Amino acid sequence: MAVDVTIIGAGLGGLMLARVLRVHGIPATVYEAEPSPAARSQGGMLDIHDYNGQLALKSAGLMDEFGGLVLEGRQAMRFLAPGGTVLFDKADDGTGGRPEVLRGELRQMLLDSLPPGTVRWGHKAVRVRSLGGGRHEVVFADGGTVVTSLLVGADGAWSRVRPLLSAATPRYTGKSVVETYLFDAGARHPAAARAVGGGAMIAHTPDRDIFAHREKDDTLHAYMGLTEPEDWFAAIDFTDAAAATARIAREFDGWAPELTALITDSDTAPVLRRLYALPAGHRWDRVPGVTLIGDAAHLAAPNGEGANLAMLDGAELGEALAAHPGDTEAALSAYERAMFPRSAEAATLEGGGHGSDSDGPTPHDLIAAFSRHEETRQDATRS
Repeated sequence: MAVDVTIIGAGLGGLMLARVLRVHGIPATVYEAEPSPAARSQGGMLDIHDYNGQLALKSAGLMDEFGGLVLEGRQAMRFLAPGGTVLFDKADDGTGGRPEVLRGELRQMLLDSLPPGTVRWGHKAVRVRSLGGGRHEVVFADGGTVVTSLLVGADGAWSRVRPLLSAATPRYTGKSVVETYLFDAGARHPAAARAVGGGAMIAHTPDRDIFAHREKDDTLHAYMGLTEPEDWFAAIDFTDAAAATARIAREFDGWAPELTALITDSDTAPVLRRLYALPAGHRWDRVPGVTLIGDAAHLAAPNGEGANLAMLDGAELGEALAAHPGDTEAALSAYERAMFPRSAEAATLEGGGHGSDSDGPTPHDLIAAFSRHEETRQDATRS
């Protein structure tokens, strides 16, 4: 008997799963809380890795379309000392395995690859329950329901599906970031633009860091990382943009002005983003008819792997379902056996200063980690 696949969440992982199932002629329905694809900004740049995210795109048959989204030159990477000294500077020579795209454009590419009506917008899941025999009911905020024989939670950090499988909940990592944008940077913010360079820039100390990326249309997108408890941030009124900007800027007193300009010269109000993670190595026992992908399964502090892992999860789950027609449990077991160790390993990667260790890596640790990662990637590509 054909399985009806219900996916909760139209992020990159859920859409990738729907697309790979489509490639194999398996229908799926995606339910998304947002009212439309354009309901909110989809975030900034993503580097899509040749050892996970690009493998998913190949399974989806979308590598040519993906190539049309890549922003040339954005794989450049530099590390600066807080005083502005350049510690490491690697140009984008076209041989890197992490081409950069805008998250929103990548998501739209996946949406465009699906038949109309695959995604049901404005369906916020508020409750799920088991009906026995591997079947589950999802209740939406508008009172509607759906019953399915295969439920996939692709609904992110605060997943409504996860409690069917696990009692784990995300915990604060001890760190938050404050997000800013500088537009038309070359003309209007030249010093900051020179500091960031053509791709990504990291300036790091044990409990403060700045990460910035040059996006499309000469936009600089920056994150100021601060290792502080949640109460510390709660004392800052982020509804008062000027006061919040000044308060965060004080934490970077003594840093080079071209770096602090990424805070003080922002063309948008600062946005606080608290960082949460599930327990390292999060896993669950097999429960019939339900599984998780992406952050719902393995939310971690930012390390450059989250979106890539979500897409690979979606692709591998889709391939497993196609490889086990009529045996959903075999497919879910095969998917989870591969996913658990992969996500646990990824959670240990150094992440641009976004970890929660109070001592933290030094800039030289980050440079060494970046170099090791590049060597490992090149070895894997050659093998």
